[in-house]
Amino acid sequence: MSEHFGEHLMIDVYGANKDALWSVDTVKRSLNELCDLLGVKKLSEPLVTYTPDGELKVPGGVTGVIVLAESHISIHTFPARHFLSADVYSCKHGMDQEAVANYIKENFHATDVDIMFVLRGVRYPAEDSV
Repeated sequence: MSEHFGEHLMIDVYGANKDALWSVDTVKRSLNELCDLLGVKKLSEPLVTYTPDGELKVPGGVTGVIVLAESHISIHTFPARHFLSADVYSCKHGMDQEAVANYIKENFHATDVDIMFVLRGVRYPAEDSV
């Protein structure tokens, strides 16, 4: 067995700037720049879309995702609540959690972040089975 397969960083951001949270361009740029920060390989350009406020039970916002050779990154914004939720999932080991959290906090002009980090596939086999 290997030590673990991947790393999953979940970031909740509070007190973020409402205009930044509504910005499709800011979410798209953030996804691209996070790839550079992490040194991961993009397999696609970011897909970013939005839901207008009042269209669903939850407040509207922007959602973006980018597919990586190492897995994916997603960002979901909720401007009415000044909140953002991001997932960075990668099979590349050694993710700099603080750098990612600080980047997102600064890019969305937020006041606070919560970080949750999980090792994935802790029983992932070291070799292919026959």
